[in-house]
Amino acid sequence: MIDLRPVVHPIGKIVAAMGAGMALPMLVDWWHDDPHWFVFLETGMLTVVIGLLMAVATRGRYDSLNIQQAFLLTSGLWAVLPVFGALPFVLGQPHATITDAYFEAMSGVTTTGTTAFPDLDSLPRGTHLWRAILQWSGGLGIVVVAMVFLPVMKVGGMQFFRSEGFDTLGKVLPRAGEIAAEMTRVYLLLTGACIVTYIMLGMNGFDAVVHALTTCSTGGFSNYDASFGTYLGAPEWAASVFMVLASIPFIRMVQAMQGNFVPMWQDTQIRAYLRWIFYACTIIIIYRLLYMHQDMHPLEVVRETVFNTISTFSGTGYASTDMLAWGHLPFALLIVCGLIGGCTGSTGCSVKVFRYLVLFEAVRAQVRRMHSPHRVYPLRYEGRPLNKDVVDSVMAFFTLFMLTFGLLIVGLSLTGLHPRTALTGAWTAIANVGPAWGPEITANGSVAEFPAAAKWMMSFGMFLGRLELVSVLVLLLPRFWRG
Repeated sequence: MIDLRPVVHPIGKIVAAMGAGMALPMLVDWWHDDPHWFVFLETGMLTVVIGLLMAVATRGRYDSLNIQQAFLLTSGLWAVLPVFGALPFVLGQPHATITDAYFEAMSGVTTTGTTAFPDLDSLPRGTHLWRAILQWSGGLGIVVVAMVFLPVMKVGGMQFFRSEGFDTLGKVLPRAGEIAAEMTRVYLLLTGACIVTYIMLGMNGFDAVVHALTTCSTGGFSNYDASFGTYLGAPEWAASVFMVLASIPFIRMVQAMQGNFVPMWQDTQIRAYLRWIFYACTIIIIYRLLYMHQDMHPLEVVRETVFNTISTFSGTGYASTDMLAWGHLPFALLIVCGLIGGCTGSTGCSVKVFRYLVLFEAVRAQVRRMHSPHRVYPLRYEGRPLNKDVVDSVMAFFTLFMLTFGLLIVGLSLTGLHPRTALTGAWTAIANVGPAWGPEITANGSVAEFPAAAKWMMSFGMFLGRLELVSVLVLLLPRFWRG
């Protein structure tokens, strides 16, 4: 029988912390004389009480987690937090249904960025801030999970990073606190720099805070129906820089803060990520300038393309224009970019650059073996050998990812959605990207008109994608619970 106390205890503490965090949007609404502040007071107190009861009921000294408890903790957090994060959306504006509220909260904590609310412009400031806080905390949480738990659980080849991340299973909880402190320091500095930059470029203070929280988490929630289209020009360039920084490994930024910049410059994953962004932007810019004949200055085409391409590549999901108008080739390329995603150990989403590099290395070795079957071609990454279990884990992840993607497309289609809507809805959910396109998508890009069944499927898809599939699907195996 699995001892659930070491799992429930930290979840209870984090739930209580989430409730305390509701004080921030409460104070914002109170400051602006909006009676909506009382909703956050109620939901915050309820959340804190339930979280503390969970923590107190399971109190004890827990210095270690076994592998089963590690899987349960990661999945349990991302399943439970949206329940409490959704409360202000149900009890307060926009008085959403349970389906829409849970969808919005799940989209927030998984940093997906797809919204179920059809009219963002009319929401109170506190609600906008709460949506941003959900994404910001989810972004920090996934960085810690990627550095602490996924390498231990050998999910999707992440065991390759155990020596870089903080290698010990028996001391997971104490080490998690140390890692969280380091990552939080970097995250706060990055967010603070982003806020100041946005203000200097013309955003008001509130908009700067909301957009900085959702930029640095690569989440993409905006407090406007026009998304980032409200702030064209210099803010797009600034956002592009911060989206790239947020989607590279945070461990490299920690090392850089300690004065060691060499690992960042030498990181194969970062170099490949920047190179692929450059390739994608170049192809789309050339295509738009040669074939689309748009009444825009070439520099505007460059700015618009760079911002929206980086937003898709990093999984942020901001939009400053209708990317469907760019043509079929750019749209197809953006879909591919979303299926690549950012770097491991970052707030970025989707498959991750590291896994594609391992895949390419494995394919290259296989082609060489076909030419010279008797030669040995060891697989290496950054000069280090890739063990068979790492390669096998990466291949299993790719298989599961594509299979789940396909099943989600079929499932959404069966709810009556248009094929393009089903495709992009599945894409945005499983890759945690943000935007979707199709006849059922509203003017502000929301899925408000989707059937409830489609929203629940997408919520589960976001959950699976953010936790790298395997760490959730393993819970469905009877052997897991017997072990």
